[in-house]
Amino acid sequence: MADPMRIRAQAAGDKTTVRVLMAHEMETGQRKDASGKVIPAWYIQHVEAQLNGKPILTAQWGPAVSKNPFLQFVVKGAKAGDKIAINWVDNRGEKRSDEATVS
Repeated sequence: MADPMRIRAQAAGDKTTVRVLMAHEMETGQRKDASGKVIPAWYIQHVEAQLNGKPILTAQWGPAVSKNPFLQFVVKGAKAGDKIAINWVDNRGEKRSDEATVS
């Protein structure tokens, strides 16, 4: 399983800024290894964010996203103590879910 995501959610007034750093190799399928063989594609395909169990963001990604992707977005109406959960699934079927509390 992949390393945990680093999630920060900070409220300022009625808006909360969420920052997520995901640990993932994100191979495009176009690079070659030292012996000249193509390295198979391996990338995050689906990302979902939830606020207290309700979906607030859904994204479809492809091989053009960089290694260890960083995602930032703003949510209206989240308060200190609310839970932000981030889930992703890659093209090999591997999954990762982590959550953070809004501060």
